[in-house]
Amino acid sequence: MGCRAARRLYKTLGRRGCFLAIAGVGKTCWGISFLVDPPNDRGLRLLTEVCNLRHWSWLWIVAGIVTFCSAFLPIGRDKIGFSVAIVPPTVWAIAYTAAVASGQYSRGGFVALWYLTSHCGVIAWASTVPEYSVPRAPRPARRGKAT
Repeated sequence: MGCRAARRLYKTLGRRGCFLAIAGVGKTCWGISFLVDPPNDRGLRLLTEVCNLRHWSWLWIVAGIVTFCSAFLPIGRDKIGFSVAIVPPTVWAIAYTAAVASGQYSRGGFVALWYLTSHCGVIAWASTVPEYSVPRAPRPARRGKAT
């Protein structure tokens, strides 16, 4: 029963939708973790000068919810999910880059690169993945006797 439901869900979502659903849940959970127990703000001073990390957590939560919901949209309309999904890691990468440039957090360069590659890069790549893969090449005709 569970496998049938999983297959139906996968068929409904497709490859791009599955990615958006997983990314949406991840972003929402990441945002909730900032809301429940905010970490120290090392390297995020650019953000915390505007408001505290509990407020910034809502950027992740809302982006995650929008990303998750866009997983159920038809192909072509799911672009909103990819566009919104890339915003929070970009903001964090900018904050960490600014921390490195100002000399506040030397490790921030590595964290910024991590956000840019494992988040922004993967999201940008996934947005270009076609929904359906190219079908396999047809098998060559079998040799037989001509009649």
